[in-house]
Amino acid sequence: MCGLLAACTSASTTGSGTRVESRAEEPSTGFGTPLTDGPSWAAAVRTTDGLASVATSTASGFRLHTASGDKTFVPGMNLGSTTPTHQPGELAMTAADYHRWFTDMGAMGVRAVRVYTIHPPAFYDELATYNQEHPEAPLYLVQGVYLPDESYVEPGHTLYDRAVDEAFSAELADASKAVHGDLTRAPAPGHASGTWKTDVSGWVMAWIVGVEWDPAGVQRTDRVDADASPGTYFRATRNATATERWIARHMDELATAEHARGTSAPIAFANWPTADPLRHPGEPLRLEDLVGVDADHVLPTEAWPGGTFASFHAYPYYPDFLRRQKALQRVRWEGRRDAYAGYLRYLRRHYTRMPVLVTEFGVPSSLGSAHLGTNGRDQGGHTEATAMSMDADLLRLIKGQGMGAGLMFEWTDEWFKRTWNTEEHQRPGADRRQLWHDPLTNEQWFGVVATDAGAVPDAGHEITPASGPVRYVLADADASYVRLDVTFRDGVPDRFTIGADAVRSVAGDDYRIDVRPAAGTAQVSVASPLDPVRLDARQASDRRPGTGAYVPFELMVNRQLDSGGVSYAPEFQDVGRLRQGRWEPTDRRYDSLATWQVDRAHDTVRLRVPWSMLGMADPSSRTALGPGDPAQGVKVPGIRFGFTVPGSPAATMDWTWPTWNHVKHTERVKQGADVLADAFRATGR
Repeated sequence: MCGLLAACTSASTTGSGTRVESRAEEPSTGFGTPLTDGPSWAAAVRTTDGLASVATSTASGFRLHTASGDKTFVPGMNLGSTTPTHQPGELAMTAADYHRWFTDMGAMGVRAVRVYTIHPPAFYDELATYNQEHPEAPLYLVQGVYLPDESYVEPGHTLYDRAVDEAFSAELADASKAVHGDLTRAPAPGHASGTWKTDVSGWVMAWIVGVEWDPAGVQRTDRVDADASPGTYFRATRNATATERWIARHMDELATAEHARGTSAPIAFANWPTADPLRHPGEPLRLEDLVGVDADHVLPTEAWPGGTFASFHAYPYYPDFLRRQKALQRVRWEGRRDAYAGYLRYLRRHYTRMPVLVTEFGVPSSLGSAHLGTNGRDQGGHTEATAMSMDADLLRLIKGQGMGAGLMFEWTDEWFKRTWNTEEHQRPGADRRQLWHDPLTNEQWFGVVATDAGAVPDAGHEITPASGPVRYVLADADASYVRLDVTFRDGVPDRFTIGADAVRSVAGDDYRIDVRPAAGTAQVSVASPLDPVRLDARQASDRRPGTGAYVPFELMVNRQLDSGGVSYAPEFQDVGRLRQGRWEPTDRRYDSLATWQVDRAHDTVRLRVPWSMLGMADPSSRTALGPGDPAQGVKVPGIRFGFTVPGSPAATMDWTWPTWNHVKHTERVKQGADVLADAFRATGR
C-alpha cells in the first residue's frame, strides 16, 4: 500500500536494519515547508560517566540533544499495536505498515513515536531504516513497557502478587533487549515474537513503563508492608507508598539493564488524572480522587544521568473535576477560561524536581460521545476537521503550559476499543468487537488516519415494488454502517418512516427512522424495551422520563452525580438526531458525521445508519441486542425493513447479510490533517 502523504517507495534491509538500497526520493507532501528544511534534529549523543544519552531530564526541563541544540519540547504520536479485525495481542502489523506510517508521520512533522509495548522486529527494522534515510529529521522512540499480567485490579490482588511482579520484570528485561537488537522470543499469546537484530537505542528519547493505575488496585497495594531498600539508579523516597516503591524497584531494573549496555535515557512511569497526587475537591466520583501515585516519590540517583519526568495521559473531558473544580476555571488560555490549561499548570507547579510530559491527549472524530468536555472538547461528536483542529490547539496549549512533550493519541483508528456507554450494548459480541467499526464507540475514532470499513461481501439486496410511493430500495452494508437508498415514484415526499425489526420477541418495529426531507430532519427512535440507555443507568433518575412505545435513540454521557450536597443531572447525547450532508471523503462538502442526504434529481433519499442504531450487538455474527437487563444476545436471520409514506401501505424488505470473520479496510488521512500538521511543524522547530 502507498503512503498516505507521500509517494510509494521501496527498499530492502538486512535483519539488522542496515540500509541496502536507498528508497526513492519522496516528493513534497503538500503540508508546507519540507521537514528537511529548518533546524537539524539529528541526534547529538552525550556521554556521562560512560553512558550515552540522546535525551536527559532534570529539574530544569526535558532536553532532547540534537545537532541544532537541545529541544525542550517534542511533539510526538502514539502508535497502537494492532490493525482492523485484530485484537491488540495479535500484533498484526507488517513491515509495509510501519514503513507507510513512519513516512507519513515524518511528513506531518511528528518528531517522536511512542509505543506501549514491545512491537514485532519489523517495527525496529523500519524505524532504523527510516532514520538512516532521514538523518536530519529522525523519528525518536518513546518505548513503553506494559504490565503483561494486570490481575492486580481484581479484588484481593495487588502489584506485589508474584505473577504480576515477575511478569513485569521479565517484560522489562525483554524490552531492553528488543531496543538493543538482542532478543529472540517464541510465539506466545499477547506478545510479539521473532528475532530482534536492529539496535535503535541511539534514538530512544525516553521510556514509559506501567499502565494507567487502577485506583482500587493501588489502594490495596498501598496496604502492603513493602520493602524500601534503595536501588542503584532509582530509589523511592522515605514517604513513598507501597505502589511507588514497587514502581521504583522495577524502574531500577530497567535502568540496570540499560546501564549494562552503556546507555541512559529518561525513565518514567505512566499515570493519569485519576491517580495524580493532587486533590480535586470538585470531583463527584470517589474513585477518581481516591489515590495518588506521585513521580516525586520515585527519583533517579546521581548514577542515572538520563533522569526522569512525570508522564501523564491527560484529556480535556475527564474526569469531571475538569468541569467542577472552580480553581481550574480561573486559568485563561488564548483569551478564554480553560480548565484543561489550568490542570496542566497545576501539574507543572506540583512537580518542582522534574518536567511534566503529556504523553496522551486528543479528541475523537466519532459520531457518538461518552462525556462532555471543557470548551466544547467533548469525548466524541466531532467531525474529522473539528477533531484535527482541536488536537492542533491542544498541542500548542500543551507547549504553552511548559510541558516537555505532547504525544497525541493516536496515529490510526482502532476497531477493538470499547467505551463505557456502548460496551454493555455490545456485550453479547464482545469477543468479536474488533471485527466491526462502531461509529458510536468514541474510543475507536482517535486516529489521524481513518481506517474506513470495507464492504460486507454479498450484502447487497434490492426490491422494486410494483405499486405505491416507493419505487426502489437498495440495502447494503460495510463494517460500520447499513446503507439504504430509497427511491420514490413521484418525487421525494415531505415525510416518510423506515421501520426496522430484528428481535421478533418485541412487538412491532425495534427501531424507527422518521425522515422529514421538507424540514431537513431525521430522527432514530427505539422501542422502549430495547432502549440501550437502560443498560448504562444505575438508578431511576438516570433515565429520562419517556412516554409512548418509542423513545429517541440517545447515548448517556454522564450518570446522575451527587457531590458536596450538589446533585448533577444525568447528561445525554441525542445521537439519533441524524445529520444531513455528504459523507464521501472526496466530496468538497464532506461531513464525516453526515448520515443522510437527499438526491432530488433522482427522487432518492440515502442513509447510512450505524449498525448499533439498528440494534446490532455484533453484526459480524448477526447478533442483536435483546430486551432485559442485563441484555441477552439474540441471533437473528436479518432485519425486516418497512418503508412507509403517510397514507400509503408500507413497502417491505427482508434483508440479510453474510456473517464475517474478516473484512477489508482502507486508510486515508482525515480531513483537517493539514491543520494538525501545521501545529506539529510549528511546535517541533
